[in-house]
Amino acid sequence: MDLAPDKRKDQHFLVDQNVLHRIVDAASLSPDEDVLEIGAGPGNLTRLLAQKSHHVYTIEMDRRFAEALEADFRGSNVTVLQGNALKVDFPRFDKVVANLPYSISSDVTFKLLRRPFKFAVLMYQREFALRMAARAGEEDYSRLSVTVQHFADVKLLFNVSRRAFNPQPEVESTVVKLTPRPAGYTVADEELFMKLVTAAFAGRRKKLRKALLNGAHMMSLKDPQAILSALPPEILDRRAEQVSPEEFALLANEVARLVKHDSSDLPG
Repeated sequence: MDLAPDKRKDQHFLVDQNVLHRIVDAASLSPDEDVLEIGAGPGNLTRLLAQKSHHVYTIEMDRRFAEALEADFRGSNVTVLQGNALKVDFPRFDKVVANLPYSISSDVTFKLLRRPFKFAVLMYQREFALRMAARAGEEDYSRLSVTVQHFADVKLLFNVSRRAFNPQPEVESTVVKLTPRPAGYTVADEELFMKLVTAAFAGRRKKLRKALLNGAHMMSLKDPQAILSALPPEILDRRAEQVSPEEFALLANEVARLVKHDSSDLPG
């Protein structure tokens, strides 16, 4: 069976033993913890995780590698789940440790963040990791920053050279620790909050007032001019990258409150 990596399938396997051990060490695994791995490939990381944890559930989409892993780990504390991580039902797990396929980084991260777990140690493309961790006012601050930090603390652990992979990707990578926790602010309508943030960053070069007006359809606002006139002008006069998650929450909560009223109750 040909087990060569296929770059067309976003397969770049981590082969540097030093980096593999650093990732496992960062996870601080104990013998009673179950681990979820996404994108096992040839099992380089899987083998180390199995030595440190109670059980490893590893997801691999490529049937060639899934079948090889099942043969290698038969009778062990590793369960191989063959399929697309975005479609596979996740088992119960305590921690997530993975060299994620970069093409699904965003979607799989938000799928994970909807589940309870202690923390995750995940490999991302460096540019993506920087955007996840950025704060308001920083160059890399984006919709991704706000939405990920709504669910978890983000800590950049260490960078990984492309030379640590086979075949080498075209980008550098960063290992990130995500620790789920409640947001430090209250959101009345989470769906509206997410839509408002999306609208804000869709027009990130515009002041927030204009960006939200242009994106009013995303929030299904019937009278956006009236609603915007009731929001704090000191926030609306800034651009999205200058607005903190707490301020986005304040805006979303006020919009949610105003939407509950008849348009006749709104100013203007």
